[in-house]
Parts: sequence; C-alpha cells; structure tokens
Amino acid sequence: MLLAVIEAEEGALTAASAGAVARAHALAGEMDVPVAAVAFAAAGDLSTDLAKHGVSTAYVLEHELLGEYSPERWGEALAALIRQVEPGGVLAAASHRGNELMAQAAARTGLPLATNCLAVATGDPWTLTRQRVGGVLLEDAELRAPVKLVTLAPGGAEVVPPDPVDGEVELRRFEPPLDEGMAHTALVERTAGGESGVTLATARVVVSGGRGVGSAEGFAVLEELAGLVGGAVGCSRVATNNGWRPHSNQVGLTGTKIAPDLYIACGISGATQHWVGCMDAKTILAINTDDQAPMVTRAAYAVIGDVQEVLPAVIEEIKRRAGAG
Repeated sequence: MLLAVIEAEEGALTAASAGAVARAHALAGEMDVPVAAVAFAAAGDLSTDLAKHGVSTAYVLEHELLGEYSPERWGEALAALIRQVEPGGVLAAASHRGNELMAQAAARTGLPLATNCLAVATGDPWTLTRQRVGGVLLEDAELRAPVKLVTLAPGGAEVVPPDPVDGEVELRRFEPPLDEGMAHTALVERTAGGESGVTLATARVVVSGGRGVGSAEGFAVLEELAGLVGGAVGCSRVATNNGWRPHSNQVGLTGTKIAPDLYIACGISGATQHWVGCMDAKTILAINTDDQAPMVTRAAYAVIGDVQEVLPAVIEEIKRRAGAG
C-alpha cells in the first residue's frame, strides 16, 4: 500500500495535494498496490473531494490533541499510523507543512526522507530526481528503506488524474497514542494579514513587481491587473526590503516558490534568488525597460517598456474586450 498525506483548504484538497494523490496512483500502478489517503480530522469531511480524485480509502487521524496544527503532535500521529499500517511508501506535497510533517514522521520512525522530488520511479531501490538549493541543482538519488518517505515538488512530470470513485469513500478512523505532556509547538496568536481570495502559492496567475515599479503606490496598477485576471500579487526581495510589500508577497528562494500558469514579472531584473522562486511557471511574461535583464532573456515573452505605461494599456484592453463580450 501507498499512503498519500493530504492538505485541505475550505473543505477541498489543495492543488498540490491533488497532484500528490495523482502521482501516488501512478506509482501504485507500477507496484500493483492500492492507495489510501491520510487526512487529519481537523480538516473536516473531505469524502466528496477525495472521491473526485480517485480515492476510495482514507485514514482519518483523530485525537483531542490534534486540533490546531502542531508539527510535533501531527508528526507523531503520522508516525504511529506508519508503524501500524507499514505501507510501502508515504507521499506528500512538498509544501511548507508537507515537508515539516514528513520530517517529523521520519525522525520519529527512523526512516529516511527524500524531499522536493520532481520524478520518482519505483523498484528496488526507488530512483529519484530531487530539487536542491532551491531548484538550482537537480540531484539523482536512490532511496532504500522498508517504508519510503517522499515529498513531491510542483513542476514534476505530468500524470493522468485517476478516475473519480463511485460510491462512498471508506473512512478508517485511527486514534494515535499521544502524550499530553509531549513538548510541542503551539499557536498562541493569529493575526489577519488583510488579504483574502486566491493565495500566492495557489494562484494560476501571479503579477509580481520589483524595483522598476518605483514605489508602494506603484503596485496599485499590479493589484488592478491581478484582480481582473483572478490572480495574486507578488514581489521581489527589493520591494520587500524597501517596505513596499510584506514578506508574505515575496517570490523567491527566501520567499514563496510558485508554479502558476502565467507569471507576469514587472520591473524585476531576475536575480537567481528570485528566478528560483518562479522558474516553475508554465509561461513567463517580463515587462522591463532593460532588454538585457536576466528575467527578460529567460522569459517566454517580453515587453520592453515602463511598467506604469504598459500595464494601464493592458488593463484598458482587458476592460474593452470584457465590455465588448
């Protein structure tokens, strides 16, 4: 059996978790073994969405200590399930939580963990291609263990999503033996970031700004464009360092790694740190006054010009076509 650890937002699998489930089904087909999802009761009832993604069986980890996310408690709960089920492998999305949770489980079971994998091939051993140094380096590796633990990076090989499951998902309740006295991280305060809607990590379109935007006020036109196309606004480290945007908006090695369908880089030179964060985008459009900027030379499409002149024209055209339609 293979286990696919899932994350959810608003009662549905995240895009990264849906991808991990699809990859798990593909690997299970190679091994001729079944796939089961692993969810935490705190995520709510995911039966309908799991069925959409071809999941017929799910282990639901529930315990009074598994309410608010705690990497130590959740990691020990996953480790307890691994000890009991003894699957051939456990896969999860290489998100911040996925990597953290799997690292906790690996440490508690004494099993090796391969993170940020783009390609996985089963066999003895499993062969892997991993992203290292934020994606600048690709590493070919082998994984030998009674239970293989792997997190899957976005941008890997496309797989065919499994067919939806007819009927109800079989939910297997599992209550791990957790000690209330276990040292653990706890959330003591939650502060709203003032943002709503699509997130930077999951947006299909990201409109990002750098030094060329000119000021915090200059991001208004980026926000307008993002709103029109249902996207999110990002930024480079320069914009964060200048106080124009919060760190949560930063795309890059020390910010958020993204893989949208379209990345619009406005006034961003494209230093390696930033490129690592956006290089998995399917299409990149660069807008810059410097036709030799690294982002321009790497982009699929480029417009040479001032952001504050180009974007208003783009916005006007979008509105014109929307009105004409």
